[in-house]
Amino acid sequence: MLELRNIKKDYPMGATVVHALKGVSIQFRRSEFVSILGPSGCGKTTLLNIIGGLDQYTDGDLIINGRSTKSFQDRDWDAYRNHSVGFVFQSYNLIPHQTVLRNVELALTLSGVNRAERRDRAIEALEKVGLGNQLFKRPSEMSGGQMQRVAIARAIVNNPDIILADEPTGALDTETSVQVMELLKEISKDRLIVMVTHNPALAEQYSSRIIRVLDGQLTSDSNPLSPAELEAERAADTAELEANRGKKIRKPSMSLPTSFGLSLKNLFTKKGRTTLTAFAGSIGIIGIALILSVSRGMTDYINVMQENALSAYPLSIQATNIDLTSLIQTFMNLRTEQDEHDRDAVYERPAVRELVSAVYNLDVAQNDLKTFKRYLEEQLANPDSALHGALSGMQYSYNISPQIYTRTADGNIIQSDTTQMIQKLLISVMGADAASASWMTGLDKDSTYGQMYSASGMSSMMGGGMMTLWQELLPGENGAPVNELLTRQYELIYGAWPVSYDQVVLVVDESNELDDMTLYALGLIPEEEMQAIADGEETDLARQDSWTYEEICAQDYRVILPSACYSYDENTGLYSDLRETDAGLKYLYDNALQLHVTGIIRKNPDVDTGMLSGKICYTSGLIDYIVEQAGQSDAVAAQKADPNRDVLTGLPFASRADSLTKAEKEQELREYINSLDQAGQAAVYVQIMSLPDQEMIGEQVDEMLSGMTREDIVSTLSSVLTQQMSVSQEQLDSYVEGMSDEDLRTTFSQLLTAQMETQYAQQVQAQLAMLPDAQKANALALAMDGYTPDQWAEYYETVMEFSDSTYEGNLTAMGCIDLESPAAINLYAASFNSKDTIEEVIAGYNATRDELHQISYTDYVGLLMSTVTSIINAITYVLVAFVAISLVVSSIMIGVITLISVQERTREIGILRAIGASKRDVSVMFNAETVIIGFSSGLIGVIVTYLLCFPISAVMQSLSGIHNIYAVLPLPAAVILVGISVLLTLISGLIPSRSAAKKDPVVALRSE
Repeated sequence: MLELRNIKKDYPMGATVVHALKGVSIQFRRSEFVSILGPSGCGKTTLLNIIGGLDQYTDGDLIINGRSTKSFQDRDWDAYRNHSVGFVFQSYNLIPHQTVLRNVELALTLSGVNRAERRDRAIEALEKVGLGNQLFKRPSEMSGGQMQRVAIARAIVNNPDIILADEPTGALDTETSVQVMELLKEISKDRLIVMVTHNPALAEQYSSRIIRVLDGQLTSDSNPLSPAELEAERAADTAELEANRGKKIRKPSMSLPTSFGLSLKNLFTKKGRTTLTAFAGSIGIIGIALILSVSRGMTDYINVMQENALSAYPLSIQATNIDLTSLIQTFMNLRTEQDEHDRDAVYERPAVRELVSAVYNLDVAQNDLKTFKRYLEEQLANPDSALHGALSGMQYSYNISPQIYTRTADGNIIQSDTTQMIQKLLISVMGADAASASWMTGLDKDSTYGQMYSASGMSSMMGGGMMTLWQELLPGENGAPVNELLTRQYELIYGAWPVSYDQVVLVVDESNELDDMTLYALGLIPEEEMQAIADGEETDLARQDSWTYEEICAQDYRVILPSACYSYDENTGLYSDLRETDAGLKYLYDNALQLHVTGIIRKNPDVDTGMLSGKICYTSGLIDYIVEQAGQSDAVAAQKADPNRDVLTGLPFASRADSLTKAEKEQELREYINSLDQAGQAAVYVQIMSLPDQEMIGEQVDEMLSGMTREDIVSTLSSVLTQQMSVSQEQLDSYVEGMSDEDLRTTFSQLLTAQMETQYAQQVQAQLAMLPDAQKANALALAMDGYTPDQWAEYYETVMEFSDSTYEGNLTAMGCIDLESPAAINLYAASFNSKDTIEEVIAGYNATRDELHQISYTDYVGLLMSTVTSIINAITYVLVAFVAISLVVSSIMIGVITLISVQERTREIGILRAIGASKRDVSVMFNAETVIIGFSSGLIGVIVTYLLCFPISAVMQSLSGIHNIYAVLPLPAAVILVGISVLLTLISGLIPSRSAAKKDPVVALRSE
């Protein structure tokens, strides 16, 4: 039973209050047809809305089946409207963009009825009202009577207890009105129908009960409930409450598919506006996507370059590693920080200081490559190790290079090398002297600056890299002379790959060309022509400028073994270098190891960076052969037998002098003096006697200075410096007079000391010159017995003559090296990811070693590439930040458009609320609309970007000249951008959707 107890409804109107209902109390039977009559503004519709739960009473109580509604929340009212009430409105209130069937199904959707049952029940309801053949028409395609019958079908489809009809015939003609009333009367047989009408005739004809209302009060009731009926109804309500106690009533809820369906159908009714809105929202996405595409294309190109460079620039671990990171960073950015100062004067920028500081603070580390080599070989032998699959090749480098010679076109024997010719060209073209031209290429590879020169790439500029002529091939697995990486990067255009130590291959460029410098070094161009080119003279253009493959491969190259260059001289007991004479060089050349050019190779067109920089390449077997032959050399054996003496000069090695004790220095000096002849011993005696007593010299200098004033010192010093410096007397006087007393005395003391030492030596030499060598030799023998250990140590440094070489340097020059202790290990990664694996293996090795035995290295290529990548990323972030503003603008625009949509769909909101949709359902529906627009915007942006990538790639390739650079939008980025578009539009629609949810359903239903 439905019961109203003293229901009051007030509407605030500014400062006054309108009392729409003034204590109305009514009881309704479970099934009857009740008509409420009254003039306009008397409260009829307000009463109907309160009964239907669309409007809330101010005071009183609404009893539904024995249950009070005073404690009802919004969700309870929603469930009540959905399950217990069906509305039939005067203006039909159908959703225009939905079909008849979908309009009727909507209430069932909120009830959670499955799709099949929902469709069957909706069709059944429509058939009841005579519209079984009009299922898929839209409301705009139907007459008023048909639309009202659709509204009735929607009201009864959920089998509600109550049908509320507000002027159901108000907009219909007489005939149609009768049809509708007949339909309602039929329905009233098993449920309660409450109808508000202005037509008393219809009410009298069809209603079983008429209630009249005037000024918010009940004036008459034609058929109120009797006390017995009231008692019976209440008993039935109590029984029903007891039966349903503990049962949870399902709250109506609109599913996400329904929300999206309603929104999608609404958007389809405004195709033009929806398309423009989606396109406008996609502009920001297109901008960001294009920036990311270009950035990704550049990053991919850099990664490809880096991967291709893995073979040309392997991970190189030097025996002496110098970390040039700080120096590179200093070169790239000499200003690491900016001092704050005013711009009122000229201030210093310490660029040189920072550069010098970076050089002096270089981190130099010694690597134990002998142990590390064993570790690497153990790892490679294990098929389960991470390193086994990460390496495509490994190469050992030693401080030894094959000495390869050939004959030039004019018959001269030359070393097949471009370095000497480059030095000559520098001298001729730049006017540099030989010392300055050869300084870089003559650096000791073991020295700090030699390592810097090699590591920093200066060797490439000076002929050590770009002009490399001979190069060792990367060996393959299991002793293979050539690695598979080489056979993939280079195509064999003639002959075969080398298979033994005495075979080589020639490398030509993509045009089958070799530069003239290389052709000279290969003996194909006469030296006179190269010199003429350097002098700017005309050359013989008629000479041969191309050679057949057979002619190239027939060229004669010979390896002069370092150990074979040294011949023993019985007269001196020393070994001499045969290369120092033309006859000796010819002898060596005629007996040298002949190399055979077995093939010609060329880099594959699809390879950007090949690993070979040389023009003729030999196998690692050649180095092994050179070392093997050195082990059989008499010169090597002699040097190993006497590690303290240079077998080439007979002089001791200076490198060991610092490690000798005074006694050992005395012994060696005695042995040295005894090995000399009488003239040599006499010369040593004169040399020792020419050394003055430093204490005596110091006393004499102090005595002279004590008797001199500042003016005397200035005058004397000026006269001495005048003889040594070519400056005017006025400038010199000004310089000397400006010196402090301490600087003046120090400078003068040094000049006096040097002068006295020279005078003393000259006097001694003059006196001893008159004595015969025999007497001086005897005097030395007598004096030696009286020398103290300190004197012996002093004379050892002064008298002894040392070799300019070292023991290790001599053995290396003779080709004798330890193959188990390489100077460098080059690790070639199989892929870019494998490079990280190699670095992890090295880190794992270091974790098991103490700090002194850890391996240190610097990945210069990775450092430079990461810097470029960081710059590209920074530019990308800035551009994305700018373009992101357009995303914000488009989001605001979509929010405004969504708000307009809310205003346009206000009646639809009222309809949904009337059939039981919650505020959340309404909010979700509009959020679904913004999500659809956002998804469409993102999808359009991504599709347009993919289409624009083609012309943009063409433009990039045209402007840069790089043919393998492409603008490409990664799929994850595309998905993320679509997600961002959806998220932003969803956020922008929160306020409009919240506004829609808060709308009063009564007000919403009245809107047009």
